[in-house]
Amino acid sequence: MTKQELCRRARDMLSRSYSPYSHFPVGAAIECADGSVYTGCNIENAAYGPSICAERVAVFKAVSEGKRDFVRIAVAGATKAFCAPCGVCRQVLQEFAPELEVILVNCDGETLELTQKDLLPYSFGSENLSAE
Repeated sequence: MTKQELCRRARDMLSRSYSPYSHFPVGAAIECADGSVYTGCNIENAAYGPSICAERVAVFKAVSEGKRDFVRIAVAGATKAFCAPCGVCRQVLQEFAPELEVILVNCDGETLELTQKDLLPYSFGSENLSAE
């Protein structure tokens, strides 16, 4: 899958967003090492706490299907500014893909390419749970 195709898949998810409170749709598409792609959109709830971000929807769909080897994710917003993953999403991405490529896509289709380490340089992972 090309970078442009992955970004298109993320942008396509903007129309599926359920964001009646923030009016801030977000779409995501995560690519697995085997080439499969899982998509997600943000889904809000009036109680706010049960809401979920597009990135986590995509990751959780993939993990629920047995995928855990991710290579890159595209995150699309409907604004000129790039929409980066929130802190919770960054931690979830870190859990499964500390070497992940992250592509942010704005409403004009422009991209900003980062790495998971750029987004979360001093991350907390399973290695931090060691007693040593």
